[in-house]
Amino acid sequence: CSFFFFFFNRKTGEPPLINGWIPYLGKALIFRKDAYKFLLDQQKKFGDIFTVHIAGRYITFIMDPFQYVYVIRNSKQLEFHEFANKMASKTFDYPALSKGKFPELKENLHRIYQYLQGKPLDIISDHMMKNLQDIFEWKCSQATDWETEKMYKFCCSVMFEASFVTLYGRVPAADGHKVISEIRDKFIKFDASFPYLAANIPIELLGATKKVRKELIHHFLLQNMTKWLGGSKVVQARQDIFEKYELLGDYDKAAHHFAFLWASVGNTIPATFWAMYYLLRHPEALAAVRDEIDHLLQSTGQKRGPTYNIHLTREQLDNLVYLESALNESLRMCSSSMNIRISQEDFVLKLEGNQEVVLRKGDWIALYPQILHMDPEVYEDPKEYKFDRYIENGKKKTTFYKAGRKLKYFLMPFGSGISMCPGRFLAMNEMKMFLFILLSHFDVELAENKAVRLDNSRMGLGILLPDVDIAFRYKLRS
Repeated sequence: CSFFFFFFNRKTGEPPLINGWIPYLGKALIFRKDAYKFLLDQQKKFGDIFTVHIAGRYITFIMDPFQYVYVIRNSKQLEFHEFANKMASKTFDYPALSKGKFPELKENLHRIYQYLQGKPLDIISDHMMKNLQDIFEWKCSQATDWETEKMYKFCCSVMFEASFVTLYGRVPAADGHKVISEIRDKFIKFDASFPYLAANIPIELLGATKKVRKELIHHFLLQNMTKWLGGSKVVQARQDIFEKYELLGDYDKAAHHFAFLWASVGNTIPATFWAMYYLLRHPEALAAVRDEIDHLLQSTGQKRGPTYNIHLTREQLDNLVYLESALNESLRMCSSSMNIRISQEDFVLKLEGNQEVVLRKGDWIALYPQILHMDPEVYEDPKEYKFDRYIENGKKKTTFYKAGRKLKYFLMPFGSGISMCPGRFLAMNEMKMFLFILLSHFDVELAENKAVRLDNSRMGLGILLPDVDIAFRYKLRS
């Protein structure tokens, strides 16, 4: 693949430009095939800062993790929300949150994320724990002998329903489970097209995706949502805000609710799968996590089994250091999000070591933490799953080094700075609770011996999906 370098139209101080030879596309195809390998190759040739032409965009990559802080700190000049809002409005089919049409809507919606922190987080986590236990009991309480299922499908089924009921409430119909599974099946179809929508491919070119999206949005029309019982404060607060904007149609409000559902489960489901898969692949990890769970139940006088209600405080969840370390390790291995910022003006980004990057208004800056997550200088044997990698002397390990220097950022599955996922605390709690219930109630083991690899089609968009599903079996613990 040949390179053309157009240095003649570069300003002094602008990084080397990797343009590619295909008009408009530039390096899009090779980047999409394997962004991780492509970026490492460019880093070897051009150093830690370079610009790549990808599908009409010029994206400057900052590869040195010690420079991340300078990008994250400059949130005035390097903005994220405008880009995210444009992408979301197109993907989920609601009008762009323009200040003229919808004054302060963006800010009001952002304020609601307080319901996903502190005391309100405890309340929503308690509901999630109860809903997870109910679903596990409904799904698995008959498993006195070994039952076999596909693991991704299982995680998807349990996590989707528990999240849906926790956020939006129960569907009171007798076939409530069936209604939610129908929504889930449509969600999976839409989600398969998500990488293409995020890459700006018109939805009309994506088969039935447009029809499926419309059907999904219709589930969230007010007349349907009012029938659901016991929804969360965060969703109620969003509804209250939407009601204040007359220019927001019923369909637009429903599309916002659907987008919030996607944000809640789109990455949590595959992350739960990988956490479970790696634990079952590594018996010593499974034994250590299960031992920690059993110890907590014993010390708090709680009994395990589908007929007992387990209650966990946030402190108890936080103190499960082996569970958290195992979860963080699987997130390190399967997350592939690109942290994007857009320059709001012509300006010079000052970096460590008297380095400077000259940016033009509209230029994109990107951090690609997967490079950091797989750096052998930071993580010894980075391709190996080590469940206790984030534990030191029985406590959480939060100090990691590169070239003898302590890193401020060493694990970034949820983004960074202003683009950090506001639901990250709830997401971590949900995954811990899923694993807690699974391992306290059931004996679990893989039923096939095959390697599951990362599917790279979502590189840059969050948690990567598995390339195949794998069978596992479970039965009630004696």
